[in-house]
Amino acid sequence: MIRVLGVDHLSIRVGNFKKSKNFYNKLLKILGFKSMGQFTGYAGWSNGKTRYWISEADEKGKKQGYRSENIGFHHYAFKLAKRNDVDKLFGFLKKEKVKIVDPPADYPDYGKGYYAVFFLDPDGLKLEGMYFPGP
Repeated sequence: MIRVLGVDHLSIRVGNFKKSKNFYNKLLKILGFKSMGQFTGYAGWSNGKTRYWISEADEKGKKQGYRSENIGFHHYAFKLAKRNDVDKLFGFLKKEKVKIVDPPADYPDYGKGYYAVFFLDPDGLKLEGMYFPGP
C-alpha cells in the first residue's frame, strides 16, 4: 500500500497577481507561513509541512473567472491548533475587510467539536479556518 504523508502543496491561479500576493502575504503570515520568495510569475509560502503557491491566470482564465460550483476547487481548509485560533482569524479577516461567507460557528454535522469560519480570497476562492479536536 502507498502511504500519503500529507498535502505537500496547493497551487492556484489568480486573476490579479499583485492583489492576491498582498492578500496571501497577510493571511498566510498570521497562519504561520513564511514566504518562499517571489519568482517569475509565481509566489509561494510554507509552514514547514505544506506549501501554498499562486500564479496569475492566463487571459482566457481571467475571462471565465472562478465559480465554486464548477468542476474543480471548491474550498481549502486550514486546520488550526485551537478553537480560539478560529476567532483570532475571524478578527483578522474583519480588520482586513475580507468577505466572510460564514462567521465562526459550530458544525456538529462535520464532527463533534468542529468549529470554523469560511471566507473568500480576492478571486472568490472559498477558504476555511477550522478547528477539529478529532483525527
